[in-house]
Amino acid sequence: MSEKRATVQIVSIGDELLIGQVVNTNASWMATLLTEKGFHVLKIITISDKSEEIFSILEEVSGRSDIVLITGGLGPTKDDTTKDVICRYFSSKLVFSEEVFSNIERLFYKRGISVSETNRKQAEFPDKATIIPNSIGTAPGLWLEQNNTLFVFMPGVPFEMKEMMGSKLIPLLSEKFHPDTFIFRTIHIQGIPESSLSDMLEKWERGLVSENLSLAYLPQPGILRLRISGTGSDKALLETKIQNKIEKLLKIIPDDIFGYDNDSLESVIGKLLMDRSATVSLAESCTGGYISHLMTSVPGSSKYFLGSLIAYSNEIKINELGIDKRIFRKEGAVSKEVVEQMATGILRKTGSDYSVATSGIAGPDGGSAEKPVGTIWIAVASHSGVFSQKYIFGKMRDVNIKRATATALNMLRKVILQVPGYNSGSEI
Repeated sequence: MSEKRATVQIVSIGDELLIGQVVNTNASWMATLLTEKGFHVLKIITISDKSEEIFSILEEVSGRSDIVLITGGLGPTKDDTTKDVICRYFSSKLVFSEEVFSNIERLFYKRGISVSETNRKQAEFPDKATIIPNSIGTAPGLWLEQNNTLFVFMPGVPFEMKEMMGSKLIPLLSEKFHPDTFIFRTIHIQGIPESSLSDMLEKWERGLVSENLSLAYLPQPGILRLRISGTGSDKALLETKIQNKIEKLLKIIPDDIFGYDNDSLESVIGKLLMDRSATVSLAESCTGGYISHLMTSVPGSSKYFLGSLIAYSNEIKINELGIDKRIFRKEGAVSKEVVEQMATGILRKTGSDYSVATSGIAGPDGGSAEKPVGTIWIAVASHSGVFSQKYIFGKMRDVNIKRATATALNMLRKVILQVPGYNSGSEI
């Protein structure tokens, strides 16, 4: 690995973050941007608004990374104490900036607001700091260096911080530290457990190490993402190395990779259907419309998604999908027979080319020894037949719904692609 990656610690200030009132999206956004630009994020820290906490964290992080980025506490209210702490820590004093004050006056004039004495205080800044202009807000950023560490203080308002980071700070940091290029690709996989995949890829992973590439497993309910990354001065070489590893991975698990980077199952399926001028419909029971939600979240989905029926009760399954009610007495609602008739019923009702149906016990109650919580039947039908499969997930309702959804969408993908083993049965 290259040794040129400048190290960064991110500090977020705000009681609202600690009590969970506000989600700390700033830190994750900053970390993503910094990583993409070739910087190495070592740590993300969240602290309260209290002066002593801010002072203590400055002492703690100093000298432990090249850069420390701090957001929050630069506003005009009494709980914004960051500038006072900066003066204490950097042996500095507050001075008034006519340039900063003029910017505040311009912004307030555009908004039709009078500048108060409280707002005037925002034009005061530590005399040892270099000001980073804030073109869309009143609180400028502050740049100070001490103990071989660069400290940058920015406003906590997300849109102000993002504009400052993107247009001003990243160019300044890149000029100062000359970071190497950081390249990564994310591979999306469905249908293989993380531990099983790790065993399958043991030899392939060793090849990554020899090429100075890194691998991260990023699991989420029903989907596993692999991120391959590399750092160096030659961007083209890195891209070639990573692509070669992806091509080797495709030979190991050719049917289980459904997409890359920003792809989603629903967008991949949408493209497959569009390419074939085909349509799909859904009959959902245990997933409660979640598959429909994802399918319709894709722009242009009206061209291939005909509609869905949330057939939660047996009565709806019988009256709207034409399921033989004797099957419920014999097999139960969570069964191969019911889910297959749900899939074929919605296919006939809508006239779509493909359909998907789900029926199961999402939990946390309703299971039995024969059909425990997490038992899900999924069927995919087309005009050439119907394919179904049973899964047993876990005990957590939300996770079961997400896993069933991802699995159902991937089954549809494999049926559309006619992956071996996912062939439909007898003609409908």
